[in-house]
Amino acid sequence: MIGRLRGKLLHKEPPSLLIDVAGVGYELEAPMTTFYDLPPVGETVTLHTHMVVREDAQLLYGFNREAQRRLFRGLLKVSGVGPRMALAILSGLSEDEFMQCIRNEDIARLSQAPGVGRKTAQRLVVEMRDKVFVQAATAASGDGSRTVAPPRDSIGEAVSALIALGYKPNEASRAVRSVSANDLTTEEIIRQALKGAAG
Repeated sequence: MIGRLRGKLLHKEPPSLLIDVAGVGYELEAPMTTFYDLPPVGETVTLHTHMVVREDAQLLYGFNREAQRRLFRGLLKVSGVGPRMALAILSGLSEDEFMQCIRNEDIARLSQAPGVGRKTAQRLVVEMRDKVFVQAATAASGDGSRTVAPPRDSIGEAVSALIALGYKPNEASRAVRSVSANDLTTEEIIRQALKGAAG
């Protein structure tokens, strides 16, 4: 498998890229969130890659951050989501924005991605919710490799903290949702959530 490429960027035309690595030209597809950060043609670029092998083709997808690739791979595990749809989702949403949509169950915004209908968006929320919270907790605690950026809002940080304390993701989410979190700090939300769980 090809996990990473470093070479000269020869051509870029969304969603396609051509990278020269030691005289071999690799064709890739990438989301727009990767395209925005690409250097000019002719300069060196490093991309994390994911390879899909099919009967009729071997496809390579490129990402400028490991977090993007991990999220792409997570999306592929969702029923009904293939590489093309995953690229569309990542083209319209950064990792942080996607996490926010999942945490807030923002079906409307997820449905704005090409090919993503309401049912698919609902399935994304259901199947990705626990993964997003686990990834956020891993990133926040520093255990393992960083997956996606930890949430910056107090509610997300509180959920991550409860998961790090041993709560299951759905239990942590439920405990935090039971708290009236307006204008509370992360510590206050955690305190009230733990008090509610204990009660």
